[in-house]
This record gives sequence, structure tokens and C-alpha cells, in this order.
Amino acid sequence: MSETHPTTETNDIELRSAIDRSLRHPVMFFFTSGALWLAVAIVFGLIASAKKHAPQFLDTFSWFDAGKIDAAHMSALIYGWGCSAAFGIIIWLMSRLSRKECTSAGIILLAGHIWHIGVLIGIVCILDGRLSSGIGLMEFPNAVWIILLFAYVLITVWSLVQFQVRDAGHVYVSQWYLLAALLWFPWIMVTAYLFVFAFDGNPLMVAAIAAWFKNGLFLLFFLPTALASAYYLAPKVTGRPVYSYNLALFGFWSLAFLGPWAGMERLMGAPIPQFLPYVGAAAMVLILVPAIAVGVNILKTILGHDDVVAQSPSLRFTVSGIVLFMVFGVLSFGLHTVTVMKMTQFSYTGYGLDILAIYGVFSLCAFGAIYFIVPRITRREWLSRRFINWHFFLSVYGVASIVICAIVGGVIQGQGMEDLSQPFATMAERSDSYGWGITLAWGFMLIANFFFCVHLLLMWARLGRRSSHPTLFQRHHSENPHGPEGEIDNIGSATA
Repeated sequence: MSETHPTTETNDIELRSAIDRSLRHPVMFFFTSGALWLAVAIVFGLIASAKKHAPQFLDTFSWFDAGKIDAAHMSALIYGWGCSAAFGIIIWLMSRLSRKECTSAGIILLAGHIWHIGVLIGIVCILDGRLSSGIGLMEFPNAVWIILLFAYVLITVWSLVQFQVRDAGHVYVSQWYLLAALLWFPWIMVTAYLFVFAFDGNPLMVAAIAAWFKNGLFLLFFLPTALASAYYLAPKVTGRPVYSYNLALFGFWSLAFLGPWAGMERLMGAPIPQFLPYVGAAAMVLILVPAIAVGVNILKTILGHDDVVAQSPSLRFTVSGIVLFMVFGVLSFGLHTVTVMKMTQFSYTGYGLDILAIYGVFSLCAFGAIYFIVPRITRREWLSRRFINWHFFLSVYGVASIVICAIVGGVIQGQGMEDLSQPFATMAERSDSYGWGITLAWGFMLIANFFFCVHLLLMWARLGRRSSHPTLFQRHHSENPHGPEGEIDNIGSATA
């Protein structure tokens, strides 16, 4: 039986507290600003969805034209919310796993403001319409991309430095994914920028590169960040090691191999080299492989801890995100065959998969990480388990509704377009009810984000509960479901 060493344990507590204090301001800035951008994105999504089946909605405002508001919706969701949440998770996780304090919090915070100024300029330009590039998910003007890349380097370079100067030892699975996300993001961003804006290329290949960039953002940046948080939280909260190191290694390298090939399947039938869409479709079909590997590994890690999942907000969100990743893999397998893509490629279906990826997989894992990280950096506990409960159920319900309505409605749209004996208006009417379902679902998501935003802003103002007991879904529990680090360390002495 091993003997406990109080001095070592005290030193670990002090180190964790010092790391959390050093990152309090930049991490909370990314999380709260991201939550506000998420609210904006949801409002834009609601308006964009409504205009698809009620074109006269807000027709008096030129900034709310269907094309503009749809582009602003996805840009706010990805660059405003998604990137902000990912940055906060990355810098905190890398510091914790490297066991090094952050000495450049001020620079990261300044770079975060630069990033959000760039996103704000880009969104305004999209809504104005005169400076927007009009290229899917790259609608920001040329200069904005330079601002974003500069801010990204300042935000993330310190995480690479912390990994480099860490004490030699084991490299965790989460660190594999963090390093991959940190290195892949500038690669896909710079490549897309050069071929879209800098080089005078063929417009068809510009569209192909933009499609590759869109998929690359999820598969090579958002997904690795989400999986890094899942591989950290599942063992941390349950107190068990990752089920299989070899399975984790297989899942990582299969994603690394398949991710860069996906994207151009969106241009199936376009006059570009035909092997590119087919390779992209094959990569998306095979995404089921890493989805199963990761899903089995995480679910096996928490197997037998159903009560912990039921009680812990962070683990419930995370497990839901991993399950939806497996669903994403299954749907990718079924929807990216050549026969199906010919029918669904110009329908709601692609939008449904995008929302499943960004809001279902990444965002649910990000929410789980936020519910775990924020009490540790604010030295306060969440005020209301009911707020968290509402946020969880409304988010899951909203995502499921949007994905089901978009995919089923998209298949109906595709069938209508393939049936030349029917007028186009008849096809539009058949899928109209699914459009209303998407709009209603965005309304539920808006309510969910209201609870999340209010809760998060109260925590940033340090108005949370001054307690070392975690906020759980169930009030009565026999043991702490947050593992060995469940209680906030030294809450009385670490409030500075």
C-alpha cells in the first residue's frame, strides 16, 4: 500500500492553483466573448432559417438579405464562438498538462481582443455586402485574414513553448490532439488564404479550396480540440486511465490521415479533376473509422460509472459530444456515397451535417470543458444546477431537431429535384415544414444559450458560490464525481 506524501500533494495543489490564476483573465475572456458570439450566431441562424421559408421576413433591412445573414450566421458560429472556445480550452489544457504557469497572459489577452476585432469587422463587412469576398466560409475581406492569422500566432505560440519547456516525461493523449490542432490550423488557413486571395487561380479551384478549408476547420482543428478535452475529462472525472492507449493512437492517426483529404466532395459533378471529389467523398465515408475508435475508447473509459455521468455536468456534455461524433461518422458514411450525394448536394443536408459537427460534436464537448475549467480559474462554483440542466437538454434537443429536419428535409428536396415530372414549387412545399422545424429549433437553442451566457457572465464577475463542493445535476450523492481534483483547491487562500 502506497504512502501519501503531504508535501508533494501540497505542491501539486499550489502548482495547479498558480496555473489557474495565471490564465484566469485570458481564458475567461475567450469563454465569455465566445458565448456572446454564440448568441449572435444563433439569432442570425434563426433569421436565416426563417427567410428560407418566409422570404419577406425582415425584408426592410438590407443587411438581413438571405445570402448575407446566412454567411454571417456561419462565420459568427465558427470564428466568433468556435475559435474563442477552442483557444480557451487549448491554452488551459496545455498549461495544465505541461505543468507550467503561463507567463504571457497579457499578450494572449491582447491577441484575443485583436481576434475579436477582426471577426467583428468581417461580420460587418458580410452584412454590408460591399467588401465581402462571397466565398463560402471565407467571406471576410482579404485584410481580415491577415489580422486573424497574426492574432492566432500570438494566442497559441505560448502553448507550443509551454509544451517544449515542460519536464520530460509522458506525453498525454490530449496533448497529441492539442499539438495537432495548433499546427494544422495555420496550415489550412494559410493554404486557403494563398490559393483564394493571393494567387490568381481558376474560380472553380478557388471554390474547391474553400470547400476543403471548410471541412478542414472541423476535422483538423475543432474536432482535435474537442477530443483533447474528452480524453482529459473522461479519465479525470472518473478516476480511471484511458481504456486503450493503442486504440487512442489508432484513432489519432486515422483522423490525421483522412482529415486533409476531405472537403472537395461538395463539388461533385463540377468541372474540376474528378478524382478530387471522389477522394473527398471516400475520406468522409472513412471518418466513421476514427469516430468508432474514439467513441469506443471514451465510452469504455467511463463504463461502469453511469452515476458519475448522471451527476457531472462536464462529463454529461462531453459524453454527448462523443456520441454525436459517432453519429456524425455514421451519417458521413451514409450520405457521402456517390448515389446519395447526387441527390442531396444542393439541399438542406449539408447544413445539417455542418451543424452536427460544429454545434453537436465540438460545442457540446466545449461546454463540458467550460463547466469543468471555469470553477477552477474563478475559484467559485456554478450558481444553479437548473441553469446547467436547461442548457444541456435544450442544446441536445435543438441540435437533434436541426440535424433531423435538415437531413430528412434535404433528402425530400433532393428527391423532388430528381423527379422532373413534378414542378419545382411542389418540391419546395414538401420540404417547407422541415424549414419551420429548423427555425423552431434555433429558438430553443437561443433559450439554452441565454442560461449559459447569464451563468458564465456571473462567474466572470465572481458571483458564483463560494464553496468547494461542485455543482452537480443531482443534489444527493455518495461520493464526489469529479475525481481526485473535484474540490476547488485552497478556495480560501487562492482568491487573489
